[in-house]
Amino acid sequence: MSRTPLDLNRIIEMAWEDRTSFDTIKLQFGITEHEVIQIMRRELKPSSFRLWRERVQGRVTKHNKLRGWIEGRHKCNLQRTISNNKISKR
Repeated sequence: MSRTPLDLNRIIEMAWEDRTSFDTIKLQFGITEHEVIQIMRRELKPSSFRLWRERVQGRVTKHNKLRGWIEGRHKCNLQRTISNNKISKR
């Protein structure tokens, strides 16, 4: 299946983020971890790809099964305060 440039950019962005799991990418785009790796290999410079692979290989946050929680998202400790507008806007 061909992807739009916007889809490819978002997949790469999500794969690059440490806290976005491969399962989340699969849920949103329907592609497996192996397909994400293929996209990253094809779209990144070789040195950038190697750095990314070293960083994500076996990383707990990239695999939902290895995380400390089953479902949900990471939230900043200040999220409730921010969403209730208790922090003044500057």
